[in-house]
Amino acid sequence: MPSLWIKICGMRSTGAVETAAAAGADALGFVFHEGSPRNLSPAAARELQRAVPPGVERVAVFLHPAQALVDAVLDAIEPDWLQADASDLPDLRLPAGLRVLPVLRHGVADGAEFPARVLFESARSGAGERADWGAAAGLAARTQLVLAGGLRPANVAAAVREVRPFGVDVSSGVERERGVKDAALIREFIRAARATERAPTVEESR
Repeated sequence: MPSLWIKICGMRSTGAVETAAAAGADALGFVFHEGSPRNLSPAAARELQRAVPPGVERVAVFLHPAQALVDAVLDAIEPDWLQADASDLPDLRLPAGLRVLPVLRHGVADGAEFPARVLFESARSGAGERADWGAAAGLAARTQLVLAGGLRPANVAAAVREVRPFGVDVSSGVERERGVKDAALIREFIRAARATERAPTVEESR
């Protein structure tokens, strides 16, 4: 199994950024959505970028954004990825070469074409609601799928074994209260997720 891509989303403090990076996260998500307890202004996000070490990818996360907000964020932080609902992306003007992580929230029709990587999420982002692992497993066989929605240290290993995703994404599952990351939970989540890379699959253990 290739190395699991791990994203810790909803960064709001230098301490959380440093903890996640030191624990082995591959990517950090910065949320730009006024309705979220993890919302950042472009200026605040620019300051947080100073704590992100080389080699850790930065993901700008949006939900139904206005073009002006997208432009301000891209100018402020020049992210490695832009994450938004797949239905929002056609209406956005994005610079050439910017990598995009489309968010899917429900089953996808047979025969549909996919980008190289997608994020599969529950109906409401950041609410701790579990995504449909069965639907995710089917999609993971067709593209690089990042599983999100309801993940936490206690269930991420089971999720990886069942879905076999390219990566996992967590936000509320590593918080001590809404919008406030817990360093111990971040480390525990990454440790549990990484442990699945060394465990045999069901087929291998037979």
